[in-house]
Amino acid sequence: MDEPQIEIADNAEEQRYEIRVDGELAGFTQYRLRPGLIAFVHTEVDDRFEGQGLGSRLIAFALDDARARRLAVLPFCPFVNAYVQRHREYVDLVPEAHRAQFDLA
Repeated sequence: MDEPQIEIADNAEEQRYEIRVDGELAGFTQYRLRPGLIAFVHTEVDDRFEGQGLGSRLIAFALDDARARRLAVLPFCPFVNAYVQRHREYVDLVPEAHRAQFDLA
């Protein structure tokens, strides 16, 4: 059986990062962009794609992209916040003044 083709991209027009499996939208993380800042507000993975680690791959991609673009991150979305809590290498993206708000202090 062939490995599914997984693509992740920033759909700036919709203000969300999207993950697709074999061309089909499997999930997204919605954001609000401000100068020097990206706030993640909502993440969804379609039920049919749950349990495959796609949400984590999507968030890692989005956070890596934020780092590359030198954007500060506000993880209002509980899924994104939990991901940052588990993967401490991303805590530095959250401005120090906001870390306590997200239980990242």
